[in-house]
Order: sequence, then structure tokens, then C-alpha cells
Amino acid sequence: MGWLTMSRHSMGGHATAKAYLDDQFTYERDHPKGGTRGLKVLASSCPANRVYYAAAQVTRDGIGGEVFAIVCLVLWNPRSASGENFGYKDMTENMGPCEAACPAAILDLLTPTTNEHALDWRRRCREALARRSRKIETGARIKLPAPVRFSDGHVGEEFIVDRIGRRVILRDPETRMPYRIGRFMDQAWTIVPETKVHKTLFA
Repeated sequence: MGWLTMSRHSMGGHATAKAYLDDQFTYERDHPKGGTRGLKVLASSCPANRVYYAAAQVTRDGIGGEVFAIVCLVLWNPRSASGENFGYKDMTENMGPCEAACPAAILDLLTPTTNEHALDWRRRCREALARRSRKIETGARIKLPAPVRFSDGHVGEEFIVDRIGRRVILRDPETRMPYRIGRFMDQAWTIVPETKVHKTLFA
């Protein structure tokens, strides 16, 4: 499906992208062969109004069944000059979305699947969660997966971590010059083991 855009007046009174999409993906309709079919959003998240993730349960005659993931790319611009304040492009996990930052609380609700694209997407989401949960302290030495060139021309691969609150500053081991890398916790860096020198004792 392509992008669907609209003004805030067309959002049915919903104040946020998350509220609108929760409503869109929660419904129950009469089925031509009798009974009802529907969907129910069990949990959802739309951080910074950029990507919407939801665990949606298929219902049949009001009884819940399979739970799968819905992913929507979101455009949110309340001050849009064209009046298109909100837009979204929806897909399911079976389409293997590139966006893989789904919260664990939503992943935990999904029922088992054999779809290869969905399995790969779930794996990438879990790997991303594991990267963000890594502990790193001031003084740790880290190594990036590949050398990075910065705006001052410096090319570096290993750095010393300097944490200031939630901010992570990377310092060159030789010059101590500070550098920053966007979405650092999402990067596949590794901690360089500290080499300990033991004193030699003479009898």
C-alpha cells in the first residue's frame, strides 16, 4: 500500500498518530458467510511520531486468535503549509520492514509464525534491543565495525568513552579530541578488552 495523507480535521478527532492508527486497526465487521471478523490492537508504540509498531490480534466471532505485527511509516507535520498534517504507509511483519526498532513489550505478544520475512524482522528487532541494552561506562575503550571519517578529517576506529549523563562522547585515545556518532547505541561496536599488566614478584 502507498502513502495515505490527510489534514488533522480528517483524523476523526484523534489528537495523535498513534491514537488514529490504533483506531484504524481495531474493528469488527460482519462476514459474508456469517459471524464477524476483525482486528484488535493489543499494544502499540509510535516514538517521536516516526514509526508506528503494533501487536494486532485477529478475531473471529469476537474470539481472539493469531497476533501479528503491524508497522507504519509515519509523517507528522502539524504546521504543514499544504494542510497534509499526517500521513502513513502501513505494512505487516510478513513484508519484512526495514524499520526494526519494535519494543520488546510488543514483540512478546506476537504468536509463532513460519513466515521467513516475519522471522527475520523479529530477529532484527531482538538484535537491535540487545545492542541498545549494552552497558558502557566512562573509560571503556570501544572499537567500531569500520573506520569512520569525521568532519575535521580525522579517521578513527577505536575510542575512549566519556559519558556525560545520557550523552556519549568518544575521545581519540591519542589526542583526547571529542567526537560524536549518531545513534551510537545502535551501532555494532565492541568493547576492547583491557590489558592488565601484573607485577613481577622477585623472591
